[in-house]
Amino acid sequence: MLKIYNTLSKKKEIFQAINPEKIGMYVCGMTVYDYCHMGHARVLVMFDVITRHLRRHFPQVEYVRNITDIDDKIIQRAIENKEDIYALTNRFIKAMHEDERALGILPPNAEPRATDAIDQMFYMIKTLIDKGIAYQGKNGDVYYSVRKFKDYGKLSGKNIDDLEAGARIDIEENKKDPLDFVLWKMAKADEPSWESPWGNGRPGWHIECSAMSCTHLGKHFDIHGGGMDLAFPHHENEIAQSEGANDCAFVNTWMHVGFVNINNEKMSKSLNNFFTIRGVLENYDGESLRYFIISSHYRSPLNFSNENLDNAKASLMRLYTAIRGLYASESATEEVSQRFDFEARMTQALDDDFNTPIALSVLFELAKLINTEREKDKDLANALGQLLKKLGGFIGILQMDADAFLKQGVTLSDEDIEAKITQRNEARLNKDFTTSDQIRDELADLDIILEDSAGVTTWRRK
Repeated sequence: MLKIYNTLSKKKEIFQAINPEKIGMYVCGMTVYDYCHMGHARVLVMFDVITRHLRRHFPQVEYVRNITDIDDKIIQRAIENKEDIYALTNRFIKAMHEDERALGILPPNAEPRATDAIDQMFYMIKTLIDKGIAYQGKNGDVYYSVRKFKDYGKLSGKNIDDLEAGARIDIEENKKDPLDFVLWKMAKADEPSWESPWGNGRPGWHIECSAMSCTHLGKHFDIHGGGMDLAFPHHENEIAQSEGANDCAFVNTWMHVGFVNINNEKMSKSLNNFFTIRGVLENYDGESLRYFIISSHYRSPLNFSNENLDNAKASLMRLYTAIRGLYASESATEEVSQRFDFEARMTQALDDDFNTPIALSVLFELAKLINTEREKDKDLANALGQLLKKLGGFIGILQMDADAFLKQGVTLSDEDIEAKITQRNEARLNKDFTTSDQIRDELADLDIILEDSAGVTTWRRK
């Protein structure tokens, strides 16, 4: 029984699909003016895990993640770079896809760009104006009238009167109310623009996601997600726009991924503690970074530090070491899956609001059993090893060849290392333990660990 914490109700709920044959999920994607950072990495990885698990429950999951390719920050960066705006966004979209592949993230079913949904935005804005919920200001911009939507604040729990008290004193004269937000902006000189019923301009950020989600998933769908920072005002404004235009519930379940902290401080460019995905990948492999992200529950703060990344890498290596050199048939794997309860417990953990830390603990119990059985019952160990790979696939890990994972990042060639191992074995045979220890230490200095078992020496990276 799948339970999901719903930001709208502020509690865990049993997930009830609108149509069990096809689940609709929309996640707010990147604004592509720079490389993806660790906050983006967490959203990408966690909704990949969520999608993988939903697809185990339901025959079809339509996962839509948008790209914002027109925005104030994009325009400003293009001006700073003296770069065409489409060249800029295409460059960073390509980089984003490279980062996703490094993290083992499956592509969404659809990845709409805001600039391809302008007509849908026109339709929604016109509908809101016709209903009297939106208006054109003195400067030509079109605004949403927040007080015309009686449920404004239901997602974030914010009260309109409190918001008004905190609004800036120098109220913008073009708005009827300081809380109103822009749907359509009049274009400035040399900015990208589109002809519209209200003059040449470009969309506001909030209307983009309302238009794209409704286009791809319909007026009412199952799950909408993103980072915790988007709950207000972005997702609150999406609800107001979509429900105001369509006269029906917009989304049943709202999911928000927690913040990434850097050494226990919130990640921020102003604090100079800002890390891009590709910057981190210069020192760590993508699967270790993915493991680090899923080692905390998606709603909890995630503390980024080299120590925590090192621990994640070491933990992942323990799992890969458990399956190293093991092989089994599918039928044997199914037999052990029925004999032991690891798969049921893994599913139970993920059914409980996608509790990845508990899911990982199940994998480590299985790895411990493999290590116990390896010398006693090789066939059972083989089957358990394949089960471990299968369950790792539920959360997108352990899909590499174990030897390849454990040896990656080593500067010596495989042939050179094997030659060193042969020299060491000969020294041991001749009881030349000084030379034997010297070779082991020499390889250890290069982060290569030798492991002797049943008369065979294997190696892995440190």
